[in-house]
Amino acid sequence: MIVTFCGHARFSKSEDYEQKILAFLEEKVGVLPADMYLGGYGEFDSFAYDCCKKYKETHPNISLVFVTPYLTTDYQCNHLQYQETRYDSILYPEIEDKPKRYAITYRNKYMVEKADYVVAYVSHNWGGAYTTYRHAKRKHKEIFNLGNFKE
Repeated sequence: MIVTFCGHARFSKSEDYEQKILAFLEEKVGVLPADMYLGGYGEFDSFAYDCCKKYKETHPNISLVFVTPYLTTDYQCNHLQYQETRYDSILYPEIEDKPKRYAITYRNKYMVEKADYVVAYVSHNWGGAYTTYRHAKRKHKEIFNLGNFKE
């Protein structure tokens, strides 16, 4: 099972949001093995990581996976070495034929396409999180949105 996360870069975490994510994971994942695909950018991604790490403390079958959009030498030296200390594994989708300026968009599409569930914080209809949310809807993924956005 794969759970992925997407949300706006600007996000204010709260105990209520944390409890909602943990309850969602308990309901949908429970004790089953699962990979948590995480992006690692922005405030929502940081919050999602913290929630998944907390969930993993009591659910050892959970794996935290950083899905990287880049695989350049500079990026590996400056970013991936740090991520190796935080995640159980790092995954690079095969997107090297895509322009680098769209790498995050293609990475996000990959994460959605692989996911069984998408946990989101989308509160408005613009930006990368919204684009990812729309892709998840087009792919008929089950989405748990903490934001107040409705289509």
